[in-house]
Amino acid sequence: MATTIPVRFLDRETPPHIFTLIALTGIGALSMNIFLPSLPQMTAYFETDYRLMQLSVALYLAVNAVLQIVIGPISDRYGRRPVLLWGVAGFLVATLGCIFAPNVEVFLVFRMIQAMVVVSLVLGRAVVRDMYPADQAASQIGYVTMGMAVVPMIGPAIGGVLDQSFGWQANFWLLFVLGALVFALTWRDLGETARATSSSFAAQFREYPELLVSRRFWGYCLAAAFTSGAFFAYLGGAPYVGSEVFGLSPGAVGFYFGAPALGYFFGNWISGRFSVRLGINVMILWGSWVSVAGLVISLATFLAGFQTALVFFGFMTFVGFGNGMVLPNATSGMLSVRPHLAGTASGLGGAIMVGGGAALSALAGAMLTGNSGAYPLIGIMLVASVLGVLSIVYTIRRERQVVG
Repeated sequence: MATTIPVRFLDRETPPHIFTLIALTGIGALSMNIFLPSLPQMTAYFETDYRLMQLSVALYLAVNAVLQIVIGPISDRYGRRPVLLWGVAGFLVATLGCIFAPNVEVFLVFRMIQAMVVVSLVLGRAVVRDMYPADQAASQIGYVTMGMAVVPMIGPAIGGVLDQSFGWQANFWLLFVLGALVFALTWRDLGETARATSSSFAAQFREYPELLVSRRFWGYCLAAAFTSGAFFAYLGGAPYVGSEVFGLSPGAVGFYFGAPALGYFFGNWISGRFSVRLGINVMILWGSWVSVAGLVISLATFLAGFQTALVFFGFMTFVGFGNGMVLPNATSGMLSVRPHLAGTASGLGGAIMVGGGAALSALAGAMLTGNSGAYPLIGIMLVASVLGVLSIVYTIRRERQVVG
């Protein structure tokens, strides 16, 4: 049920200000990628193998996906505020553990614990759905997740400068300082938004079947998973394409790499402006088609012989733009199928997205070998985007037949 309580900034007796929600989602996104430029230096520091050091990404994603499944029911039972505060506090402790880790094994353990910050991503969306009806929630989620678009664009650049100037630990010190500020802001501003419930924790998990039997929930989940899966595939394959296919320097790869994030930012802006007016299903459908169109044109341009980095990365902007339209609206749809299970739906849907995206990312990395060029990556992304279109078309038809 949407709240009618007015929002007052820095008043924990009222729902949170949108700035607080943007800060929460931003720290979660920043922890994902700010330290990536430091991986070679960290490998040397811990005297280990680079492939082992890369587990700091894979293990983080794995724990992230698992936590998303349990965070929702916990927050539906105990409330958004305490779960958010405990999650950010655990992230702060784990960040200190990463800084002072004596070896790579200890570092990886604390890096997995750092994934607790996923509460900010999961419950930031659930809080919005607590506060607003479906179409308006999609609009607000679009604004909130703009922060998630900006951070991936600037995070690695900041991390690289910090590493070069002060060493790899500086990245984690920045995460600690920003995390502490976000904790203080959340403590002061975020009032409880979840409806009170007397259900036990076990009872919350027993309500999962109520979501799992809903075809509309699966439709929105798969639309989000496939559309975002195209972007995850890009994350897994674009560095190889940039460096090995087009021969770009690391700096140039970093510059081009942010193209989808730029599109995502503007797609979120479109969601914020038009979701209330047009409805979430229309926005998801159009966003899915934007991703497909960009990849079809990219493939056609490549087949015509125009195989350049500018063409490849330029058309990836359409993928980001489509994601920016699809994800806020599909998320709102997932959370609206069973509003009393908004936290559970946010966690389960997020886990499906991250798990599917991780698989597509690994597939892209495995297929990009030899003289294949960029074609395997474009193909994987195109197939995923088409499946996203089919998912929302099915959902729209299902909704017309019967709600449930």
